[in-house]
Amino acid sequence: MNVLLADGTFTQWRWRIVRDEAPAQPHDVLPLARYRTLACRDAVALWLAPGDRPEEAAAFLPQLPLVAIDFPQFKDGRGYSLAAILRTRYRYGGELCAIGEVLIDQLFYLKRVGFTAFALRADQDPHAARAALAAFSQSYAGAVHPALPHFRRNLSGALP
Repeated sequence: MNVLLADGTFTQWRWRIVRDEAPAQPHDVLPLARYRTLACRDAVALWLAPGDRPEEAAAFLPQLPLVAIDFPQFKDGRGYSLAAILRTRYRYGGELCAIGEVLIDQLFYLKRVGFTAFALRADQDPHAARAALAAFSQSYAGAVHPALPHFRRNLSGALP
């Protein structure tokens, strides 16, 4: 599967999203409930559903190279909050990938809350997706990326 990275490049993703009960293999991304039951967690990652509690994944975060967050419907925005919580409260520094119903319209905002990769829905145009990441040159409010609000980023030190 090709995945769009936050820098606008596409890469062949080595991970496989597992949504069934198939035996876990290296480079599988498993739902949190299933990930927690594994005796050996080497070379696997986890994905969070909108209703999952991030504190239940907190103990696993330091050793995880990837956390995926599922967007089962375009209109379900809980994944944005999950990403922001993982990045800010739990200081997760690994790859954070949006999966599921990931549309071009969401990309800029997903990047702002800390996503580093986007597994686009199959019908999304890759060229338009790349353009969507660069659609806005500035954002006024602070977020995970960039953390400072616009007025702090441009403060020259001199007050009017």
